[in-house]
Amino acid sequence: MSAQPEHPADSRVHSIPHTINAIGDALTGGPRARFYGEVLAAEEADVPGVMRRWWREAMLNSARGAETSRANVTAGRNLVAVEDLLEQVERAAG
Repeated sequence: MSAQPEHPADSRVHSIPHTINAIGDALTGGPRARFYGEVLAAEEADVPGVMRRWWREAMLNSARGAETSRANVTAGRNLVAVEDLLEQVERAAG
């Protein structure tokens, strides 16, 4: 018998639909309130830009380990140089 899961865990960040409700559902607390406040106050032509900005925020927040990463940045530990991060991304892309 093995303690390993039968199927490996999926570590990919699943895409959040680009809708007001989906973005709002993906945010919590203060950011959610600010998102709804901004999107409701925006002129019709500005709504897509507000949604794009908050969609990116929601996607970043849904990444595995996002809270730990932010805490590390705040504390100044486990930092990665941008150049090293880009190299890791390029290697992962093949």
